[in-house]
Amino acid sequence: MTEFARYYVTFLRELFSNIWDFIKTLFGAFANLLYYDIKDYFNILVNASNGFNILDWIVFVFVLIINVSFIALIVIRIAQAIRRHHKNRKKDAEKAELLEEIAGLNYKVEELINEKNQLFAMKVSSLGLRANGTVPVEGGGSSTERGGKPGEDKKLKAGESRFVKLINVDKDYNKVAIITNMGEADMVNLPELVDRFVNFSASQLKLFYEKKLIAIWFAGLATSKILILEGISGTGKTSLPYAMGKFFQNDAAIVSVQPSWRDRAEIIGYLNEFTKRFNETDFLKALYATTYRDDINIIILDEMNLARIEYYFAEFLSIMEMPDVNEWKIDIVPDSLSTDPVNIVNGKLLVPQNVWFIGTANKDDSTFTITDKVYDRATVLEMNSKAKYIDAAFTPAINMTYEYLDNLFKKALEEHPLSSKSLDNLAKVDKFIAANFKITFGNRILKQIKIFVPVFVACGFSETEAIDYFLAYKIIRKFESLNLSFLHNELNELISVLDKIYGKGACEECISCIKDFIKNS
Repeated sequence: MTEFARYYVTFLRELFSNIWDFIKTLFGAFANLLYYDIKDYFNILVNASNGFNILDWIVFVFVLIINVSFIALIVIRIAQAIRRHHKNRKKDAEKAELLEEIAGLNYKVEELINEKNQLFAMKVSSLGLRANGTVPVEGGGSSTERGGKPGEDKKLKAGESRFVKLINVDKDYNKVAIITNMGEADMVNLPELVDRFVNFSASQLKLFYEKKLIAIWFAGLATSKILILEGISGTGKTSLPYAMGKFFQNDAAIVSVQPSWRDRAEIIGYLNEFTKRFNETDFLKALYATTYRDDINIIILDEMNLARIEYYFAEFLSIMEMPDVNEWKIDIVPDSLSTDPVNIVNGKLLVPQNVWFIGTANKDDSTFTITDKVYDRATVLEMNSKAKYIDAAFTPAINMTYEYLDNLFKKALEEHPLSSKSLDNLAKVDKFIAANFKITFGNRILKQIKIFVPVFVACGFSETEAIDYFLAYKIIRKFESLNLSFLHNELNELISVLDKIYGKGACEECISCIKDFIKNS
């Protein structure tokens, strides 16, 4: 124990001695640099200056000024760097506080929106609506919001079908599917189809649409069974699918969405457990009628975001994600009766491939925000302006089967597949957006763009125009949820990236969206 203590004392003495020597050496070095070395430099100058002539003194003064200026510049730069670092730290701290404050405000805004929705629901309830979507009628009966009549709540009689409207559809079609007869004039390609609709709409309906918008429409039909038409009022959002119904000689069914819709019962209907009747909706009747047809069918959900789409339309959003179209079945009733409609099998209705759901949407205080869950499964058509007058000759409507239109889409995929260069360019854009905005394409979006672009190109437009439109309304649209006031530099960089990849100003839709974000944030 004594020997170890002696060793440890010696070790500590040696350690502190070395530390002291290091400190003395360090201070000595500074003393030499700042005092003794300067003194030696001065002595060297004095000794050398004895032989200086006038030219040597001029050169000496000039070099001295340069050296002093250089040293001063280094000192200034160091001071500026320290000052900038301190300023940036202060700015970062303020930015962090501001972001925290914005997050708190966003939370409060969300609370206020939820409170508004609750008040809105209470206001709807105060109008006399029941929870199941019915309103009271005289005599103690009930009537649905969709136009039911008093007396419909009578109990089901023996041998009577619980589906009144759907049974009438069976009778109208005599339980036999119709066959569309296409003539030679009806067998057109996609560019001709676009031109023919534009001219038909202008000549017969006095509705005017640009060819690019109609090309987006058909590319959207190929991409998704759900199309969302957005834009300001009066630009023809409802008129477009209506005109399409007239063009294909199968009128579009218009279903007005109600603010009180909260679940699937509002759009499909429900089985009344007391009367054993099924309260059918006009939407269900229109959907059921498509099972008898082989042509193109359109169901319009007018003002679709007056209620939450992901509530009342959730089941359709889910089944249309299934890769096997034979699994696109909607549960109607829990059991099966012999008196049920022909095309409801085991209580389920198979959603046919020849039907598209077209939603119109406005953005104002009376509507709900359309979520990414809906946007990602749909194709968006932005309609913010009216097309110019078109002087078109009389153009007849067209007879066309779903199979023929689907073959046009398949042919477009074969003839105009997305090039490998385009896929590489999309990967570059995706990488930049993911790194700077934390948003990425995803497999669903990539699958859709591989369909949308070829069909749009087949309609007579360029691949760059197709990619530009798709990126603008599928990806860049999602920037609305970000704090864009802090992302101006990144947004400008994205414009540069798009110009570099696709050409200066080639991505008009994307650049327009980005500039609007910068302007409004």
